[in-house]
Amino acid sequence: MATPSGMTYRASGVDTEQEESGLEELRACVEKSFAFRCGRLGAVQLDLGFYANVLDIGNNTGLAISTDGVGTKILIAQMMGKLDTVGIDCVAMNVNDVICVGAQPLAMVDYVAVESADPAMLGELAKGLLKGAELADISIPGGEVAQIREMIRGVREGSAFDLVGTCVGTVPLDRILVGANIRENDLVVGLRSTGVHSNGLSLARRVFFERLGWAADRYVPELSRTIGEELLEPTRIYVREAMAMLQAGLAVKAFAHITSDGFLNLARVQAEVGFVLDDIPEPQPIFHLIREHGAVSWEEMYDVYNMGIGFCVVVSANDAASVCSIAEQHGVAASIIGKAVNDPKKQVRLTSVAAHGLLGKDGRFYAE
Repeated sequence: MATPSGMTYRASGVDTEQEESGLEELRACVEKSFAFRCGRLGAVQLDLGFYANVLDIGNNTGLAISTDGVGTKILIAQMMGKLDTVGIDCVAMNVNDVICVGAQPLAMVDYVAVESADPAMLGELAKGLLKGAELADISIPGGEVAQIREMIRGVREGSAFDLVGTCVGTVPLDRILVGANIRENDLVVGLRSTGVHSNGLSLARRVFFERLGWAADRYVPELSRTIGEELLEPTRIYVREAMAMLQAGLAVKAFAHITSDGFLNLARVQAEVGFVLDDIPEPQPIFHLIREHGAVSWEEMYDVYNMGIGFCVVVSANDAASVCSIAEQHGVAASIIGKAVNDPKKQVRLTSVAAHGLLGKDGRFYAE
């Protein structure tokens, strides 16, 4: 675990354990709503806790739906005075979850809460949303702007906003991907991230801007750009390569969007398997800077961040090379990073040198 001086996500204001406890209260009520459409159009097909859920809309067609926001990456955008990319992050965080059930994303609506409805600000946000829609091959058919000055604060007076999206897509009901047919020795292909993406920014901000006192425009030689530019790098959108893999008829058994909880997201699959990841590539320099300057433990780093891999594909061994090839055709570095193993406890072992020998279980990583 972290040393006494080491920084943690919880100390940065994100208490994931408390969140999980609160989610249980929400879950107990929300799941009761499933009964309202049971046996009719709109019937819920999956349990809560997967990346997206699926509704039966008839003719063997499922409507996949998911919602997510950008988080405190927005504060860095405000610090940099650069708002034209966080819309990409909003699209990415939503469409990357929808494809995890095997669905083709179709559209996303957005909700923008603002301190002040400044036309210039909204125009910059719209640029990112448009670019994200283009990359994900979706439309944005509507949305909402709410002026809630009393409820929202930013880094400077009048600049505050929050950005959230809800994405829908379609998937045949008999082809929903939940990882139920994963077997021992199926392979895990990791697709490279663009960096931090849109998770763990509260911890990163605390390390760089509070502990170190850096300005957002401070040039960092290890990054070959400013710290603000690095942290604002948009979340990669994996839609086109994922859809190409499905359309190629590959034996894809699961997709996993690697966000908060890191590689523990692999444990969401339905099969009673665990994973051994023994060839994770070296993470990008930004992760080493967070760890070193924040004295953050390796366990905490792999709990919070994607550590260089933003998306995983679990596939039969015969198709792993094709998965890598398709990813690379779309400009995304990919490699086999591990395999599935029989394990009813659904543990995730990180045995590669880059991961420093960690065991993931019960929602956390621990040193073995």
